[in-house]
Amino acid sequence: MIYVVIPAGGSGTRLWPLSRASHPKFLHPFTGTSASLLQATVERLTPLTTPEHTMVVTGAAHAAAVARQLTGLPEENILVEPSPRDSCAAIALAAAVIAIRDPDAVMGSFAADHLIGDPQRWVTTVQEAVRGAEQGLLMTVGITPTRPETGYGYLQTGDPVGDGPMRPVIEFKEKPSADVAEAYLRSGRYLWNAGMFVWRVSAFLAELARQQPALHTGVTAIAAVWGTDEQDDVLGAVWPTLPKISVDYAVMEGAASAGRVATVPGDFQWNDVGDFHTLGEVLPADADGNVVLAVDAKAEVLLRDSSGMVVVPQSGRLVASVGVRDLIVVDTPDALLVCPRDRAQDVKAIVDELKERGEDKLV
Repeated sequence: MIYVVIPAGGSGTRLWPLSRASHPKFLHPFTGTSASLLQATVERLTPLTTPEHTMVVTGAAHAAAVARQLTGLPEENILVEPSPRDSCAAIALAAAVIAIRDPDAVMGSFAADHLIGDPQRWVTTVQEAVRGAEQGLLMTVGITPTRPETGYGYLQTGDPVGDGPMRPVIEFKEKPSADVAEAYLRSGRYLWNAGMFVWRVSAFLAELARQQPALHTGVTAIAAVWGTDEQDDVLGAVWPTLPKISVDYAVMEGAASAGRVATVPGDFQWNDVGDFHTLGEVLPADADGNVVLAVDAKAEVLLRDSSGMVVVPQSGRLVASVGVRDLIVVDTPDALLVCPRDRAQDVKAIVDELKERGEDKLV
């Protein structure tokens, strides 16, 4: 059994108006079942860990909702960050708290808002990564690419190590252009970086101290008083001073340059549920390719001579269409979104404009 940390943050702006800052995508049932993405993540971890060894790091605004959804998780295992400081601070705080409980622990970090089509194959891949972590390496779970994707970062890998699937990570690559992504795919040496990590907490904290000493000092000070009467005072004083940086930039890229990062390729139908078009590709569709995401059994949708639709009825009223193709329709009580599926990525621009206009209640 390993310790598991689930960073649960972000607002999923490309899934607006369903996903909002007050109720972000990981709390929604984008799974095709009644389970939220967060609940599905915890369920998927059952073969690897226990509720006592599972931690969720989330913001103060979402802590109560997380606790309601994860009733089997000990209350003290929901780590509440006062403000967003990006992924490194969140993951590092959890690692420092775990290190006090068990200095030799192996820890995995897995996002709260991913879909996995083959959970058993995912577990097997993570178990391979644990073997590398036990050797002192900082491990990632890379995704075997299926297309020249320009929306993901990549891992450049070397030759396999030994008889197993593990490969060294030579370099972390930014999101590429289409031509570069095509070259990556042809080479067979690049994996998608899905932000899944496995390591000994001692190895990770040592790298954090080497590359980000201020961040290491801060989370160590917070962890030292975690669960005591001093926790809130120290957290309130130290947390705002921590560098706001992702774990990839802060630790993993430098560790890869030092030869301390390896990966295990995975092929388990991973999806990061980034927008409504993606949901339309991964959730069950009818004979005309229409996907209806209805969490309320009373929701009514009537589609005539329509195909390739993604419809999310959330307002309580009938949603109907006639003679249209490849549209996204998201109907909520206070906002209605209609856009072509090939413009799904641009929904974020609506959220940005609403923020500029001060329409905070809508975002």
